[in-house]
Amino acid sequence: MTDYDVVIIGGGAAGLTLSHRMGTVNERRGRPLRTALLEPPVGEHTPPPRTWCFWEPDGGLWDDLLTARWRDLTVVGSDGAEYRSPADPYVYKMLRSVDMAAHVRERADEHLRARALYVTGLVDGPEQATVHATEPDGTETTLTARWVFDSRPCAMPQGGRTTLLQHFRGWFVRSPHETFDPGSAILMDLRPEQPRTGVAFGYVLPLSTREALVEYTEFGRTALSTAEYEKALTVYCAQAGLAEVEVTATEQGVIPMTDAPFPTRSGRRLFRIGTAGGATRPSTGYTFSGVARQTAAVAEALATDRTPLPPVPYRSRHLAMDAIMLAALDSGRVEGADFFERLFAGNRLGDVLAFLDGTSRLPKELRMGLTTPVAAMSRTTLDHLWRTLRARVGVPARAEGGSDG
Repeated sequence: MTDYDVVIIGGGAAGLTLSHRMGTVNERRGRPLRTALLEPPVGEHTPPPRTWCFWEPDGGLWDDLLTARWRDLTVVGSDGAEYRSPADPYVYKMLRSVDMAAHVRERADEHLRARALYVTGLVDGPEQATVHATEPDGTETTLTARWVFDSRPCAMPQGGRTTLLQHFRGWFVRSPHETFDPGSAILMDLRPEQPRTGVAFGYVLPLSTREALVEYTEFGRTALSTAEYEKALTVYCAQAGLAEVEVTATEQGVIPMTDAPFPTRSGRRLFRIGTAGGATRPSTGYTFSGVARQTAAVAEALATDRTPLPPVPYRSRHLAMDAIMLAALDSGRVEGADFFERLFAGNRLGDVLAFLDGTSRLPKELRMGLTTPVAAMSRTTLDHLWRTLRARVGVPARAEGGSDG
């Protein structure tokens, strides 16, 4: 007999969301599933508190825990032109990881057990998987489970043509004056100095009339040093009229943006979820909505006694579009600031958000495509199709001539 029916490794967005959904799974089943959530003991391996932002309609799974929410969003062009619009039917939302973790643990029933363990290895099997781990005191232990869902970061998979990083640093700031509109946020401000390839932008997410999260972000091949981020944030705050603010806290991170495939199955009983399972949208770096769809599908399978294979939560055509956009940005064929300003200026905001979330329809996507740099994107699309065709017929990549420029 196995120790658990389900083992979830990692207490990030994916692990916590699936753990939370297990309550609903058990309500639907005649026999509840014994579940363990494994996280490293508090210490050097504990990730810092994170802030997750995403958009969805009202009535979401985490609405009662939100730190802030915004219905009106603004995109600022490189020349300062503002494109402000309601996000309907979406609301842009902010959720803190500490609030989500506390909520999941407080509402865990007797069938969900949180355990502090260092996971050192996984062994697949025909009927059960084995998790090798170390207790906080160094004692080695093993657990067995019918299904294991691993959300830990993994090495970058092979097979991608373009890999960029969404890297960022943010300041939580306090103003001496009533400076911010808590109902409106700057989603993308393209006024920062642009890198040679990729894109740089800032954004401002008000938490109250005097508090906000101000962030500087780049899409590019390499991250910056902390000193470089600090300089960029100082310049951006001056551009945004926030020179007098006090910095109360910081956050910093790196998210992979790649067209490489992320297999969600690593064994008969072993699966990957979250960023490790392809829940991050390659063109945006957003993960939270993908996690929601992925874990909902897993929970439905567990509730109905089917193999709980996590789906990749994006359509294949959207992943192909992402690969084309990443290649166009990385090669310098399109200027990132120009691309995104055209996209937001030429389309209804709600339609753009639907596309960026992977829920849009093809006719609107084609119309949106006409508002972007058509010649450069068309050339990159032809390159993508040609390389895909050559790969399918087995022509080695080194046999291709020409340049990406």
